[in-house]
Amino acid sequence: MTHQQVNLNRRRVAVAMFFLTAMVASANVGCRGYHLGNQYLYRSDIRTVHVAMLESESYRRFSGQRLTEAITKQIIATTPLTITEPALADSFITGRLIRESKSVTGETLTDEARSLDIAQRVEVSWVDRAGTPLMPRQTVRLDFDAELIPEGGQSLVTTQQEIIDRIAREVVGQMEMPW
Repeated sequence: MTHQQVNLNRRRVAVAMFFLTAMVASANVGCRGYHLGNQYLYRSDIRTVHVAMLESESYRRFSGQRLTEAITKQIIATTPLTITEPALADSFITGRLIRESKSVTGETLTDEARSLDIAQRVEVSWVDRAGTPLMPRQTVRLDFDAELIPEGGQSLVTTQQEIIDRIAREVVGQMEMPW
């Protein structure tokens, strides 16, 4: 190999290294604001939360308890927050089940219900120890409904649980920091 060929190869390697370094540097600058993990989705100044038993204006027994349990489980499963008692909590979630309804949306010729609409309305707030709201809106009102088809093997309890789980996911979603 001649001296000119060696110099040419060295130049090619140097140019390739320069472009590779420039690409890596620009990629790092572009991704500098990104973080991995769910701990960055939530406020860093809040570490613990107390979920108070949700009040229920429903005639169905244990609706508030079921909703409180679902919200608590969702917080444990998807956030870095710790559930604790009121004396030790940095923040508090309170709420109430305002409305729960069941209406017939389809029936047979003999007036038997074929499909029903089950709906729930919930108001939830998340505040810190001083009472300052931690969600974008002070009180979040959530309306969810689901269709119940008894002939398909669905029960009222499973349909209600589907709604409760959706409400719990939305409450925890509202706890995320705005982008």
